[in-house]
Amino acid sequence: MDFGLSEEQKLIVETTRAFVENELYPHEREVERTGVLRRELIEEIKTKAIEAGLYAANMPAEVGGAGLDTVTWLLYEKELGRANYALHWTCVARPSNILLAGTPEQREKYLYPCIRGEKWDCLAMTEPGAGSDLRGMKATAVQDGDDWVLNGTKHFISHADLADFAIVFMASGEEESPRGKRKKITAFFVDKGTKGFTVRDGYRNVSHRGYTNAILEFDDCRLPGAQVLGEVHKGFDVANSWLGATRLQVGATCLGRAERALGHAVEYAAQRQQFGQQIGKFQGVSFKLADMATELKAADLMVFEAGWKYDQGTVTDQDMAMAKLKATEMLAFVADEAIQIHGGMGLMDDLPLERIWRDARVERIWEGTSEIQRHIISRALLRPFGG
Repeated sequence: MDFGLSEEQKLIVETTRAFVENELYPHEREVERTGVLRRELIEEIKTKAIEAGLYAANMPAEVGGAGLDTVTWLLYEKELGRANYALHWTCVARPSNILLAGTPEQREKYLYPCIRGEKWDCLAMTEPGAGSDLRGMKATAVQDGDDWVLNGTKHFISHADLADFAIVFMASGEEESPRGKRKKITAFFVDKGTKGFTVRDGYRNVSHRGYTNAILEFDDCRLPGAQVLGEVHKGFDVANSWLGATRLQVGATCLGRAERALGHAVEYAAQRQQFGQQIGKFQGVSFKLADMATELKAADLMVFEAGWKYDQGTVTDQDMAMAKLKATEMLAFVADEAIQIHGGMGLMDDLPLERIWRDARVERIWEGTSEIQRHIISRALLRPFGG
C-alpha cells in the first residue's frame, strides 16, 4: 500500500494551501463579524480562483474542470476546508456533480455557465417536515399535459440567495414497496425568476457565518417537461448516482479545519509558560495533543481510503458513512480540546478556534446526521444475518 502523494498531488496541495492562506484567510474576520459575504469580494476572489485553476476543479476535464481523481479532489477539498466555509465554497465554487446528469441542452444552459463562473447552482431537498426522511417530503410536482406544476416549501437551502437556479426534488407520485406505499421523486431545474418560485431569507445560523440558507416556496410554479433532470420519478436514482461523494467532501473539509486547530494548539502549548515551564510539558496538555493527533490521523486514513475505493469502484455506503461519521465527530473533539488548551483565549475571535468549534457542530447534521451514518453502518453489518 502506497500512501505517498504524487508530484502532481503535492503541487495541487501546495497551490491550494497558498491560495487559501493568501486570498481567503485575510477576509475571514470581516465575514465572521458581519455575517455577510460581499458580492464584490466574491467576484474578486472568484476571478483569482479561475486564474489559479482552482474554480470548479471538481468537474471532469472534458467539461472544463480539472479532471481530478477522487483522492486528489479530496486533498484539494481538505486544503480549502481550512478557511471560513462561505469564502471557500462560494468564491471557489464547486458546482454540484449532479449537473453532469443533464441532457446536452441542460448542460449548455446550466453546467457550463457554472463551470465558467457565470452562474451558481443550489440543491433543494430538505423540507420543514422532511430532513433525514426525504421520502416524507410533502412538496409535490403534478404533471399537467407536457408541463409540471410544483407546490410546496423547501428550507435550509444553502446559498439559494446567490444561486441563479435551483435543482429541486419533488414528490411526483406513489409506488408500492415491501413496506407499503412510498413516494416517487423527480428532480427539476427551476430558474430564479420563474413565476410561482420565491426565495425568502432563511435562518440565522451559529455555524458557517456568511454562508446563507434560504426558504424556497413554490406556488403553482409551472415548468415545461424539458426542466426535468434525469428520468421522471427517478430523482433518487439521479441523486444516488451523482451525490455519493459529498459525504467524503464533508469529511475532507473537516480534516483541514482540524489540522488548523491542532496546529494552533501545538504552537500555543510550546510557547505558553505557566509555573515556570511550557504548558505542553504538563501531561494534562501533552496527552490532549496526542489524542487530538491520533484522532485526526484515524479520520484522515478513513476518508482517503474511502476516496481511493471510490476511484477503484469498490466503495460502499458503509465506507462513506464511516468516513463522514469519524471525520465530523473528530473535528468536534479536536476543536473543543484546542480551545481548552488555549483557555480563555480560545474563545476570543482573535483566533479561528471559536469559529472552527461553532462550525464543527453542523457537520454532524448536514449531508446525513451522525445517527443516519450509524444506521447505514449497522445495517450493513446486520444484513448478512437477515437484520
